Amino acid sequence: MLRRCSAETKRKRKGKATVSKQEDEGDVNHKTRSPKKDQGDPSVHERVPPLPSNPTINGKAIFIVENAALNKGFVKKRWKILNTEEDSNFLLRQKKNLGDYRSDIVYKVLRAILDSPLNKAGMVEAIYVKTTKGALFEVKPHVRIPRTLKRFCGLMLELLEKKYVRNKDTQETLLRVVEEPVTRYLPANSRIIGLSPHSEKVVDIEGYVSAASDDLNLIFVVGAMVGGKINGQGTDDFISVSEYPLEAKWCTELTCEALEEKWKIY
Repeated sequence: MLRRCSAETKRKRKGKATVSKQEDEGDVNHKTRSPKKDQGDPSVHERVPPLPSNPTINGKAIFIVENAALNKGFVKKRWKILNTEEDSNFLLRQKKNLGDYRSDIVYKVLRAILDSPLNKAGMVEAIYVKTTKGALFEVKPHVRIPRTLKRFCGLMLELLEKKYVRNKDTQETLLRVVEEPVTRYLPANSRIIGLSPHSEKVVDIEGYVSAASDDLNLIFVVGAMVGGKINGQGTDDFISVSEYPLEAKWCTELTCEALEEKWKIY
């Protein structure tokens, strides 16, 4: 039976959230790169090695992020991935819908996954992202993406143009464009779960994942768009984690926290 978080555990989590905020404003990995490189180069950094996994748990988590708005535009004599933080005036002059250029949504979702204790414990098997233009790419769980949206967009431009991004020291491929369908990369013993505020099936996500077998790979499909629905084709279940509409980032964080409770990752 899954136990609820104690008050002490919740205080610890609150403390972790405060640390995460401080990491966002600064950078906890000062030793891995110089400030000059950090400002100008949209590079990817490996995180610390994962914690040892529980040998009794065979299943892991996989995330598929759909409808990511990573759209290119030619602004001030250069190509870039457009975002509403920097390019809203340009987009409005072009009479574009700002909701179609929310690259910040997929950025926040990826950070929620990659920075989670779930991932640091080595329990995220894979991450895939589908763009609104039809591209599919894989993000290795052990990468560390840029800490700002601007540099993240620079990284995405490099990925979509070169089809891969490698670690500059080891030449390991950390992000790569792959062929559809995404199902060809998913393990056989899996359950695909779509997350949507439009689903009529509202669940307590902690109870929902705790009921799943530890031998089962749980695959969560998250929409990275302002409105609309994810493609429910191929999903085994379609759920909502709240009775209220939540941003994709919060749905992802709730899911990660529920899996951390299930697998006792604190």
